[in-house]
Amino acid sequence: MDYLLINIGSIGIPLVYSFHPKLQFYKKWRSFSVAILLTLIPFVIWDILFTKLGVWGFSEQYLIGINLFNLPLEEVLFFVCIPYSCLFTYHCITLFLKPGKMDILNKILSPVLIILSAILSILANDLYYTFYTFSSLLFVLIVLRFILKVKWLGTFLFTYLIILIPFFIVNGLLTGTGYDTPIVWYNNLENLSTRIGTIPVEDIFYGLLLLLLNVTIYEFHRKRITVR
Repeated sequence: MDYLLINIGSIGIPLVYSFHPKLQFYKKWRSFSVAILLTLIPFVIWDILFTKLGVWGFSEQYLIGINLFNLPLEEVLFFVCIPYSCLFTYHCITLFLKPGKMDILNKILSPVLIILSAILSILANDLYYTFYTFSSLLFVLIVLRFILKVKWLGTFLFTYLIILIPFFIVNGLLTGTGYDTPIVWYNNLENLSTRIGTIPVEDIFYGLLLLLLNVTIYEFHRKRITVR
């Protein structure tokens, strides 16, 4: 049940404060729902395939025993709870941060991420987790930065730097911090075998990709209904 409690703990405070009169994130739930659904589908498919291939897996003693799409219910909920917390944080930052304030972060950090993703996609093309994470991130960043030229990318990157703090707490727990065995285990033959504490370094960029896709769809849908 530990995995379920971690999910609940991740979404609890953002969910409560979504109704704060100065934040009113609940009014964005329509856009959030679209973002979650459209991102959930490819990531669940990815998760199912990697679980079947033994790239990662789950320790049953920390689960409630209910499966969806051959995945633990908690794993599917992860793709709802974590993006919700991120989008809530992103929403709060956009309320108090002037548009364009973080453009410098986009100009500096985006090229670094693109170059890093390109290098690791080439050098680690035989490692499932590393290759697919960095090649996917490379594609998405190039599209957003150079083709769509979105205005909000700097704000998102700033948001992600902030949520890295709770990220290390949540992912640390999931990957074994404080446990005899990890809740989510990883096959080191399919990653760089480099960890920050108990967290595979790929998780940082996998999380970046997951949340970046959520924010992309969220922003697109939010602006679409605003225009209407």
